[in-house]
Amino acid sequence: MKKLSLLALVALVFASCTNDKLEKRVEDLENRVAQLEQTGQVSSTTPVAQSIPTANASAQPQVDPNAPLPAFEFDNNTYEFGDITEGDVVEHVFKFKNTGESELLISNVQASCGCTTPEWTKEPVAVGEEGEIHVRFDSKNKVGRQNKSVTITANTNPARTVLYIKGNVASADGKSSILK
Repeated sequence: MKKLSLLALVALVFASCTNDKLEKRVEDLENRVAQLEQTGQVSSTTPVAQSIPTANASAQPQVDPNAPLPAFEFDNNTYEFGDITEGDVVEHVFKFKNTGESELLISNVQASCGCTTPEWTKEPVAVGEEGEIHVRFDSKNKVGRQNKSVTITANTNPARTVLYIKGNVASADGKSSILK
């Protein structure tokens, strides 16, 4: 019994370390993307991470590009929240319209990090109708330039659409760490 408990504890510790490393790699990549968008250059010695397969990659819906397809039309795919203080929570609603030729169904919405949580329209969106992706960013323990992404998987072509929420988070202790 003790061996089983110890084995379970070791497995739990290993799994949590893996998630922390994965989140750190995602955060590093997001910061590099932001740097590229601002300057066109990346000044990092860290090697670019390889593509990380998702656990349900094989469960992604196959879309026939010759069939009538739905399509997203967002007013804007990026929300810049500006300057906030560490601990503030930012919320934004991305509104979209189905401008395609068939019913749009969102199968999943995945945030790039645990500090960002999405909620979305679960019902099928008819042609010409509108839906929403509600995104909440919690800046607790997040200081500096923040670039978070939300990936939508739907029965569209391409199957994935990415939204972004960006801004600067100043340290709550009054030390300026806002990057411009």
